[in-house]
Formats: sequence, structure tokens, C-alpha cells
Amino acid sequence: MTKMTPLIERNDLFARSYTPPALGLPTAQTLIVSCLDHRVDPAIVLGLRLGDAPVIRNAGGRVTDAVIEDIAFLAFLAEQLSGGQDAADTLFEVAVIHHTQCGTGFLADPGFRHQAAQATGLAEAALEASAVTDPHITVKADVERLLTSPMLSPKVSVSGHVYDIATGRVTIVADARYPRGAEVAE
Repeated sequence: MTKMTPLIERNDLFARSYTPPALGLPTAQTLIVSCLDHRVDPAIVLGLRLGDAPVIRNAGGRVTDAVIEDIAFLAFLAEQLSGGQDAADTLFEVAVIHHTQCGTGFLADPGFRHQAAQATGLAEAALEASAVTDPHITVKADVERLLTSPMLSPKVSVSGHVYDIATGRVTIVADARYPRGAEVAE
């Protein structure tokens, strides 16, 4: 028996009543970027169901080059799946969600960061940049990083949010906006 055994048993229950969804646009027209912290499951926190929204999770829920590349691909795919209907149509909103009490906050400490770099082989500068000590500040920075990326489709809006571990509430920190120069009708 492995640690996965009870999860595989839960999957068996899921699979018994499962109906595969067709490939198509997510029903919530939202893509979530969030932390991989086990206390922050977007499906539970936001009440998502299968097929509602793609979710990209990484340490801190930070907008990295890899996240931007994934969003660019998903925008292209959404455009293809929608058949390029109306040029003014919005593809989806990217909701960047950081949270309080994030474990990446430890990376702000130089000693901890140095040890983490030695243990993981990651650069100290990269670890420092990924620290979330104040999610209200870092989520705004990540929203701006996305909005200024040349890879972001002008049909994709970006918003920023903070999930409070203590209360379970998600608050809006940065209203949804399109990249500069994009004029898309909702």
C-alpha cells in the first residue's frame, strides 16, 4: 500500500459516475494562476467544477516565464476552439491569486534562501524573486508582468486577488484589465 492507494480508491468512486467532457472552452471563461500550497485549492476555494477553468499552480502562484508561455498557448488554443468568431470576443480572464501565510515568504530571509538554493540547485536571485511576503504587493506585480508581456493576447484580461488563509475569503486587489492598447468589447 502506498500513500496514493486511498486516493486511487477515491478516484474509483469518481470514475464510476464520470462522463468525459468534450474539448472546448472552459465554462467559467477564466484561467486561474495560484499557489501549489495544499491549503489553497482553487477548485474548493472558488467552487470550481470539472471543465470550469484551467488552473496553473506553482510555488507562490507567481507569474513566471513558463506561466506566460502556458497562457499564450491556451489563448491560441481558445481562439482555435472558438473558430475565431468575432474579433472583439474576449477569450478568457486570467485570475492571479496569491495568498496570506505563503511558504515562499521564508525565501525573503537570506539565510533560508541560501540553504534553499544549495538544496535545490536554484539560483538565489530566482528564489528571492519568487517570495510572497505581502500577497497584495506581489499579486499586483504579477498582474502588471502579464499585462506588459508581448506574449499576452489582447483578448485576454488579467485580474489579481488575495486568498486569506485565516478567513477563507478571496478579495479583489486588481480589477480585470486588458493589455495596454487592447480594445476588446466584453
